[in-house]
Amino acid sequence: MASFTFLFHLLITIILHVFLAATPSSSLSQQQLSIPTHFLDFAKKPETFDWMVKIRRKIHECPELVYEEYKTSELIRAELDKLGISYKHPVAKTGVIGYIGTGNAPFVALRADMDALPMQEMVEWEHKSKVPGKMHACGHDAHVSMLLGAAKILKHHEKDLQGSVVLVFQPAEEGSAGAKKVIEAGALKNAGGIFGLHVAPNIRVGEVGSRSGTLMAATGFVEATITGKGGHAAIPQHSIDPILAASNVILSLQHLISRESDPLDSQVVTVTKFQGGDAFNVIPDSVTLGGTFRAFSKQSFLQLRQRIDQVIIAQAAVQRCNATVNFLEEEKPFHPPTINDGKLHKHFQDVAGNLLGANKVIEVQPVMSSEDFSFYQEVIPGYLFRLGMQNESNERLHSLHSPYFTVNEDALPYGAALHASLAATYISS
Repeated sequence: MASFTFLFHLLITIILHVFLAATPSSSLSQQQLSIPTHFLDFAKKPETFDWMVKIRRKIHECPELVYEEYKTSELIRAELDKLGISYKHPVAKTGVIGYIGTGNAPFVALRADMDALPMQEMVEWEHKSKVPGKMHACGHDAHVSMLLGAAKILKHHEKDLQGSVVLVFQPAEEGSAGAKKVIEAGALKNAGGIFGLHVAPNIRVGEVGSRSGTLMAATGFVEATITGKGGHAAIPQHSIDPILAASNVILSLQHLISRESDPLDSQVVTVTKFQGGDAFNVIPDSVTLGGTFRAFSKQSFLQLRQRIDQVIIAQAAVQRCNATVNFLEEEKPFHPPTINDGKLHKHFQDVAGNLLGANKVIEVQPVMSSEDFSFYQEVIPGYLFRLGMQNESNERLHSLHSPYFTVNEDALPYGAALHASLAATYISS
């Protein structure tokens, strides 16, 4: 009997091993598994790589700010015309929406932002910004070139696509919620999901980082004017000092984080602007202060917004001042938290793991910066990931929004191939 039991368990073990060995670890089919590697080979071809580099450098030389991306949009449309890709323009003022595939469902979208930043480039190189006070310091020039690279790959393999890919060249990511206007224009009404990427100076080339769930924070901005009664600094009792009131406001705003928010629910309130008075012996009539507030959940964010408004008005009143609070919703709309869809996370892990190797797909921690990609995620499943740029020497690259920011162009083929692979496998699953 003991011998029979042993043989029975041995047989079951063998059957299980055979079954597991025959079952792929990825949820992708064998046909889908071949797509990422094939696309990366295409993206690394000298003619494809050099083409993307040329586009990226041309955009870098002519940076354009939010909703002013006219030349960038013109360049994109010219390249889409050469590729034989149809598109709509203008969308959200300067945006371009391209279409590849069957024209039928399923639909999936890929997004690249186009705008630059109002800052002077400090890097001296052949393709430095030719526009004083404007610079691509966040890598959007690279994002556009990689999405065009993905478009080239997908168009070349269009006959194999089992659905439709929507290319979203989006304006005004830098604080002006261009994504919101793209949605309002109805550009994504058929899309079942959307993918986006962002270059990352602190991740190595050939690696990517992301996570399921919350990736980035909800963000808002606030500006307040506190009004008192100006007068001579030597006789403050005849004045109502708005500087003192504003100082109390700033301290009280910090108490919202230290004494009202849950320590396990990260939130930030930062005052970055304080303007009042221009003489040493005069108490001014008013003071203007402003800053930003952030939270990882929408509920916490809205609660924080309410308390900021209450604290500014109440603390000003304590010092006999009046306060007006402006959350700048027209100029700088609130951004929801960036929350990656769980199913798309699994899809991303499968595709990126197959393309780069599972050990090259790293999980990153949430950060308090924001992304208007979150507006897409409020209406359809969305997934944003970070594309590594750090070179093999581990030379430290400057951070995003630095005047010394540079792009390692060796990352371009990986971004283009990942974009194309994520879309092609999504619509064939």
